[in-house]
Amino acid sequence: MKKILASMVTTILIVAMTLAAMYILVWATVRVTSLEAPLRRAAAMGAELLLGVVLLLGTTWLATHLAVRIFGTKESGSLGPSEVLRKSSSAGGTGV
Repeated sequence: MKKILASMVTTILIVAMTLAAMYILVWATVRVTSLEAPLRRAAAMGAELLLGVVLLLGTTWLATHLAVRIFGTKESGSLGPSEVLRKSSSAGGTGV
């Protein structure tokens, strides 16, 4: 029951964040296209592209992060740092 509720809340959150990001990007596009000076418009377009990448990648990261947290399985035992090194060196890995 807990997983179902968490997945529903996560889905609603992700949809709301994506819609908000798209609304902000459309608003920014309208503002950028209304600028008269070409240099200022070019700088604003670059900032808008950066804003779009940050907003949409952030939404995607949050969606995958929450999905892994909700539906991920826990491993029975975690390896310590020395065990990881021992396993990687005994696996026959060749260094460059």
